[in-house]
Amino acid sequence: MAPGTSSLEIVDMKFRDLATYSCVANFPGSRVLELRVDVNISQNSVSPPVLAVPPGGQAVSVREGGNIDLVCLVVDGKPRPPILWSRIEKDLLMPSGTTTMETPDGRLRLKNVTRDMMGAYRCQTAPYNGLNIKRREAQVQLNVQYPPILDTVNPDTRSRNYQMVTLRCTVIRSFPTRLIDIRWFRNGELIRMPMPDLKETPELKFKLEPNNNGSYECRVSNSAGTSTCSFNVSAQPYNAEFYFDTPNPVRIQKGNNYSYNLQWTQREPEATDRIIGYWINVRTNKQNVLSKQIDLKGKEPEKGVLLSHTISDLRIPLSYEVRLAPITTYSTGEYASRVIQYSEPYTYPRPSDHVCGFGDDRICGFSQDRSDVFDWTRQNHLTQNPKRSANTGPETDRSGTKEGYYMYIEASRPRTEGDKARLLSPLFNVTSVRGPKGSGRVPYCVSFYYHMKGKHIGSLNVLLRVRSIASVDSVVWSKSGQQGPGWRKASFDISPSGPFRYESGRPPLQPR
Repeated sequence: MAPGTSSLEIVDMKFRDLATYSCVANFPGSRVLELRVDVNISQNSVSPPVLAVPPGGQAVSVREGGNIDLVCLVVDGKPRPPILWSRIEKDLLMPSGTTTMETPDGRLRLKNVTRDMMGAYRCQTAPYNGLNIKRREAQVQLNVQYPPILDTVNPDTRSRNYQMVTLRCTVIRSFPTRLIDIRWFRNGELIRMPMPDLKETPELKFKLEPNNNGSYECRVSNSAGTSTCSFNVSAQPYNAEFYFDTPNPVRIQKGNNYSYNLQWTQREPEATDRIIGYWINVRTNKQNVLSKQIDLKGKEPEKGVLLSHTISDLRIPLSYEVRLAPITTYSTGEYASRVIQYSEPYTYPRPSDHVCGFGDDRICGFSQDRSDVFDWTRQNHLTQNPKRSANTGPETDRSGTKEGYYMYIEASRPRTEGDKARLLSPLFNVTSVRGPKGSGRVPYCVSFYYHMKGKHIGSLNVLLRVRSIASVDSVVWSKSGQQGPGWRKASFDISPSGPFRYESGRPPLQPR
């Protein structure tokens, strides 16, 4: 309060407090020694308020998105108090997000009304109306009109041809609740039919035929607007669902090719006409490499039962997009798509058939020797280190593709003389088959491609380690110095006396 001012607050004022109140101010030493102000509080200056809702305002309606005023008027009372608005249901907030809203003139102005605002509102006088009396209050009901809220039952309806189909559109709620129109459409055109019972759940029954597959709509209206249920009705089979956990789907073929065992299940095979086959499309780099029909030869797909097809002549190490669509007598389903990737087939290695192209990051069970100085790296033209020494290393894999992988070591700087990098093969078990002329040792062929280009290439060595009482290492192949810009093939036989593995890169590389 500012200096030189004063106030009197009457708490819990009652009618007996009606009187004349005097405020006296003293000014010692001034020409005006005293100043007096009288304030008369009487029944004429203070009276209880009277609250009223205008005729027809007890219940008001508005369409969703519109504007509306809720009105409570103070028709009598001195001084006239402001009006507080709140929801009758205690858990509901006002549109402002608060529990109450104050209006000086008793008009609650609501804009862009939503159905959440519908309900009963309380209006009441504010507590500072001059007298400590019970609050006056009234109620106003707000009704928000909105189109029907619908539930489309089975929007994707599939059936066999020449069977009865029922489409159902359930009205969950609407305001007003009374429906005024229900209409059905097929592919945008009105279906002429008797006027349905507006009190029943809207539904349409018909026999599905090849010429009446398509898009169906049910349009339901009340006085506030129209809502739509949409259906797609067809005898088209459901799509195939790929199985991604096929064990060892890749098989190596001749000529740097591989095959892939594709597996899938058919979703709801009994829902539509009998499935007689599948269209399969295989492509890479947006170019088709295979497109044909898979004939089931009279075998019908069963729900949850795996179907298989082997895709042959795929090129190592390329990936392919495979698209598959079921076929019935009347239609073809939508294509399901997946990508298949080459990975090294890996089981417990057998020397007789173990083949590795390093296309898989598991590198066929090979491992780095932890006792060496540096490691081999798996790379291709796309992943190679751009800072590797110039005029060294291959540009492609041995088949001529830039996507193909190989194992690589940098023999130039920072390598120094005596550095070693060793790659260990898996452990191979010898078989019980006897060797030639009754020998107990079985010969095995080891074959690989190598690329040795560069001034300081050093030496590449293959050692054989046989497990016995003591492990024995022996050099079975070696090559030193630059061997030209191309891939070369090395082949040699070994006749181990027990379980064995071989190592690449030992004795040490010898850069100059």
